[in-house]
Formats: sequence, C-alpha cells, structure tokens
Amino acid sequence: MSSKKYADRIIEFISQGGYQPQAAAELALAMDIGEDELGDFHSACKALMKTGRVALGSSHAMMLAEPPAVVVGSFRANPRGFGFIILDTPNAHGDLYISREKTGGALTGDRVRARVSRKGKREGRTLFDGNIVAIVERGQSQFVGELKHQGSSWLVVPDGNVLHIPIIVGDPSAKQAKPGDQVVVEMTEYPTPQRPARGVIVKVLGKRGDPVVDIETAIEQYQLPRDFPPEVLSEARQAIAHYDVDHAYEDREDLRKLTIITIDPPDARDFDDAISLTLNKNGTIELGIHIADVSHFVPLGGALDIEAHKRGNSTYLPNYVIPMLPEILSNGVCSLQQGEVRLTKSAFITYSPRGVVKKARVANTVIRSAKRLTYVQAQQIIDGKPGRTSTKVVALLKDMEKLARTIRSRRLKDGMLVLDLPDSQLIHDDNGCVIDVVPTDSSYTHTIIEMFMVEANEAVARLLHATDVAYLRRVHEEPRDLGEGGLQRLLRVLGHDLPDDADRKDLQALLDKVRGQSESFPVNLAVLRSMQAAEYAPRDSGHYALASKNYSHFTSPIRRYPDLTIHRLLDALLAGKLKTKKGRESTLSFQDLITLGSHCGDRERKSEAAERDVRLVRVLRLIEKDHLGSDFSGVVTGVANIGVFVQLNRFLVDGLILFENMPDDWWHVDAQRGVVIGERSGREIRIGDKLEVRVASVHLSTRRMDLTLSDAPPPSDKKRRRKPQGSEAKKVPNNRKATGKGKRPKAKVTRKKKKRR
Repeated sequence: MSSKKYADRIIEFISQGGYQPQAAAELALAMDIGEDELGDFHSACKALMKTGRVALGSSHAMMLAEPPAVVVGSFRANPRGFGFIILDTPNAHGDLYISREKTGGALTGDRVRARVSRKGKREGRTLFDGNIVAIVERGQSQFVGELKHQGSSWLVVPDGNVLHIPIIVGDPSAKQAKPGDQVVVEMTEYPTPQRPARGVIVKVLGKRGDPVVDIETAIEQYQLPRDFPPEVLSEARQAIAHYDVDHAYEDREDLRKLTIITIDPPDARDFDDAISLTLNKNGTIELGIHIADVSHFVPLGGALDIEAHKRGNSTYLPNYVIPMLPEILSNGVCSLQQGEVRLTKSAFITYSPRGVVKKARVANTVIRSAKRLTYVQAQQIIDGKPGRTSTKVVALLKDMEKLARTIRSRRLKDGMLVLDLPDSQLIHDDNGCVIDVVPTDSSYTHTIIEMFMVEANEAVARLLHATDVAYLRRVHEEPRDLGEGGLQRLLRVLGHDLPDDADRKDLQALLDKVRGQSESFPVNLAVLRSMQAAEYAPRDSGHYALASKNYSHFTSPIRRYPDLTIHRLLDALLAGKLKTKKGRESTLSFQDLITLGSHCGDRERKSEAAERDVRLVRVLRLIEKDHLGSDFSGVVTGVANIGVFVQLNRFLVDGLILFENMPDDWWHVDAQRGVVIGERSGREIRIGDKLEVRVASVHLSTRRMDLTLSDAPPPSDKKRRRKPQGSEAKKVPNNRKATGKGKRPKAKVTRKKKKRR
C-alpha cells in the first residue's frame, strides 16, 4: 500500500468522532498497522504534516489542523438564509459557518470556495466563519415546482428548501404546460442580489396533487433511477434461464426438511430472510438466519452488478418501490416464497440457555419456507390463537419469542440503546391518495426479527474481522460531547441531567426514566440528533447504538448493495480464498471500500429523503384538504426566534406557531432553557409541553404547516412596540375558518417498510 493510501486512512481515522489526539506510534497501534507497514505509515504522517493537513499538539499528538485561509467544500443552506460548508479536507473545527450576507448566491449542494476568518473565542475554542468567494460547481441545475401565472409573468415555485425564490420562465406553451402543473425547470440564470432566477421548462410531470405526480416529482428531485436498461433485464433473464433448481443445491447444505418460516409486513413483495431454530440435547439453541443468495445470480462486474452498484439500494416510496434489482429476481428466484426451493446463505449461531453466543458459522444452503406469516399473524399465534397453523410452526414461533427476549435482555445489559420514537403508516384509497394516518403495528414479532437480524449481522462481521480482510462495515460512531450542547440544555430544561462523561448506560437510564412521560418524544428525538449518523465504512469503529464491536449489513442483499459485497466475501471465505495472500489481495482495498461506502451512503440518504418528502407532502395535503381549522393535540419539539414548533400526535408531522399568530403579548425566547414566556400574561411554553393547537394554513411548496393555539383568541391588529431580549412579535389577524370534511373513500393500508439494522 502506498504512503498516499495510508494518508487517506489516517485522515479517515482521526476525523472520527471521539478521536483523542495521540502520537504517531500510538496511532499506528490504534489503526492496527503491522510492523512491515510502519515505514509507509510514518512517511504518510510526515507528508500530512508537511502539507498542513495534520498538526502536532502537545506530546507530539497528531490532530487535524485548523482550517486554512481558503477552503473548498459542499454548501448546505438553511431556510433562514445562513448555511454551512462541509469541507473536502476535514479540520479540527468541523463545518464552516456562512452568514446570510456571505453566501455569494450559493445553493444547497453547490461546491464552493470560501475565505476563512476568525470570529473570536468561546469557552476557550476559536470560532471561524467564511465568506463564499466562488461557486466552483453547481450542485443542481434542474428544479421541480408548480407553474403559476402572475400578471404577465410565468413563474415556477420550486418545491423543498434548496431554492426559496420563484424561477421566471418564458412562454410555457411549447411544453403545453398549464397553471397548476408540476414541471421540471432547467436553470439558465441563477439568482443574484441584482437579478431573479430564470429557467426553461424541460418536462411537464402532470397536475399537481396527483399521487402519480408525487412519485414523479420525487424521482426528478432526488435523481432516483427509473426503468432498468435492456442489458440488465437481459442478464437477469439469462440468470433465471441458467438456474437449474434440481442441481443448484448439490454443493450446499440441504435444509429443505427443516421447519423454516418468513415473517414480513402484509404488503411485502420480496422475502429476503427466513428463520429456523433447533433445540439441542445439551441445552444449547442453534438459530438459523437464512438470507437470499443474491450473489449466486448477480456476478461481479456484470450488467446487473453495475446497475445495482449505481442504485445502491431499493427506494421505498409510499405505495411505490424502485427496486435495486429487477423484479424477476427480487420477487422471483431470490425471494424466499412459501413452498419454493430457494438458494440461501445461512448464518448459524449457537447460544447457551442464557442467550450467550457460543459459536457461529456460515454456509451456502438450500431451503424451502414452510410458512409465510405477517407480523400480526405471527403475534396472534404466539398469543395463543394458532388457527390452522401446524404444530411445528407454532412451536417454532414460541421458541423464537423466548430466544429473542433472552437476546434482547443480554444486549440491553451490554448497552444497546432503544429509542422510543412513534411511527405511522399511511392509508391510501384506490386512487393512491392518503385518506388517513394511523400508528404502526407494534407487535413484539417486529422485535423478534430485528434481534435475529442484528445477531446475524454481528456474527458475520465477527467472522470477517477474524480474517484480517478489510470489508464494508456499518459504522455508528460514539456521540461527541453528550454532556454538552443541545441535548444537555434540553435535559436541564426538563429537569434531567447527564454526566459530562455520559456513556450508553447513562443514556439507557435517561430513556427509561422518560418512557411514557410527556417529554419522552422530545428527549428521544434530542438523543437521536445528538448521535452521529450510521454510515458504511471499512474502519473498525463499532456500532455505538447496538453496543457492537463488529457490525456489517448481511441480511438484505435484495435491497442493499453493501450486503451483496458481504455475501461475495463470504463466498471467498467459504472457498478458502481469504486464507491466501493472493486471495486477500483480490478483495477491495481500504480506499476502494471508503469510496464504495461513501457512494452507498449517499444513495441511501437520497432514498430516505425522497421517502420522507413524499410522505410529508401527502400528509400535509390530507391536512389541507380535510383539517384546516381543526384542533389537535401536540408536543412542543423546539423553540426559535420565529416561533414554537409542535408535532401533531395524530399525524406525526411538525407545525410552526409563529409569534405573530400567538395571543397579544410580547414573547421572550429563552433558547438556552427551551422556553418562550409571555411578558404580559406570564404564560410559559416549554419543549415537551402538551398543547392543543389549530391548523391555520398549509404551504405545500415549502413543506410547512402554520398552527395557532386552540385556547387563544385570534391576535389583534394592535401592535405594542418594545424590544424584548428574545423575539419581537407582530400581531396579525387570523380569520381562517374550518373546512368541511368530505366522505371517506375506500381505503387500503400502505406500510412503511421496517428497516432492519
């Protein structure tokens, strides 16, 4: 490995959250650098110091350097005008703050160059901000929005929060676009303080509000893939044609006589995991997790593989799926359907009666699922309502529940964190419109499957870790400064506390303390936000939330490309190739895995953002249609200088009570305490408070909902001028009236696909 590649590994390692500066010799030990690699490692350290990317602190400890005078990175704008630059080269001070007047016309996603200046110090730490001096590359040239005709002008109002101003377009007749259509605009002139944005309509998606148009909007806005190329479909058909079910299992462990079941949501279309359980005479228990052997049908470097890599994952939008693999595979020979012979990769984990892992192994296997169950059906059987289910399946389910509870107890003891955040499912009518939002099913069978998948992922990661081969892990870094920042401030507001050196046990105690209380949601949300996002990377950093030292994704190769890479490594492991130097060298390098992990993480974030956006749009449209002027219960989730944020319990979406829509008073904002105080009335509204609120208006283009307090009269036109320390509140009338509710059409349920960690 060249010194340059070691340099990349060093920067990757010391950029991790929780890294403590250490000397080069200690760093080499922490990074598992072998003796034969030390020469190149130290050369890389010297090169990083010479180029200024790494600095030496006390005791020659290596750390990221302070930002240079000029930096380059990706800009992320805030709807309120300011933003941050995520730097290409990490430094000791993280993202660079850009004030509203120094953004230089940059939009979210743009690559920019900025000058860095010092702002002073706070709590002994130097603060920096930046001034964008050049836009190196635009991140987005096409925008999706609603076409409007205002006076003599045609405007497109963009959706989302990348661009907050309308785009002027010419005569839209060339594309037969009409007011109210959802269109795609190619930007021809980006906005500046002196001139507006201008563009050309390149595609008409259809009438805004149509459920199909919602999907088309998400595909365009988040650059999601569409149909598979012909060569990909052709290769998929060939893979099926060459599949000889009668001979495919000759070199595999034959598990067809074993009782194996699948448990999935009722609307699941692909079944990529199945479970078996064997009670041994010595009291041990062997859990079998059987995963669809996608790598058997998707050869490395072929058209299928290239397209799956490009997509990174399947995208699950409400009522619509964009698969990573063609459905003739994902819903066909790779789907573990009831009664069908299927090829699998199986992880076998043997437990003591107390749920302690004794040993684990993997094998190429062949199975036949005895029963396909939904979560609700499985729970009913466990609860004593088996119906006509076979006695073997009933016994298996009861044993599964017992083992899962034992595993969960052990993992909680080890420090696994369980967040209590409510979730919901959308009810669609036959036309795809959302007509209701209901809580998700909370059967314990969800936990059973989640525990087993976590155990399988961990077991496979341990096996690969023992080979000393770099592989794509699912990394969840330890949070930074749990005892400081927004989480600690919120906890003090709510009368709780965390030690300065808080660990997982402290977080567990906190979450247990607030469970079932009114402040449960804001506390759980704040804990989630205090953590770093999980990512795909080859570094050996463990999974913090799961209290796991080694963790990878193995259980969903149908819908996640990283899992497919793990399956291929298992093929090499089972063939004995990872025992030879030549075999190890044929695997992906550390740097290649960093690149792959970054790509897969980016695709995953886009898919999740698209899913959230479509869900939010459909829920807000339902509220706008049926619930304007209606009252709902909610929980205060945040306070800001513009108002109070409240999540509606009924819909699990946030709305904003602007101070100008609050009762006549001067509202003082104390962000440190998470409270707003009416100076005249003395009323206090705190994070975690339960409120009754009324829906005042919905703004679909910006994904915003305005609320008012249900128990307050509309604010008057009278204005009282003074300047409190927090926020100045304008008084404006609110004459919004409730709308009538229409007849509810026939409904069907669309469930959010349960993510298995």
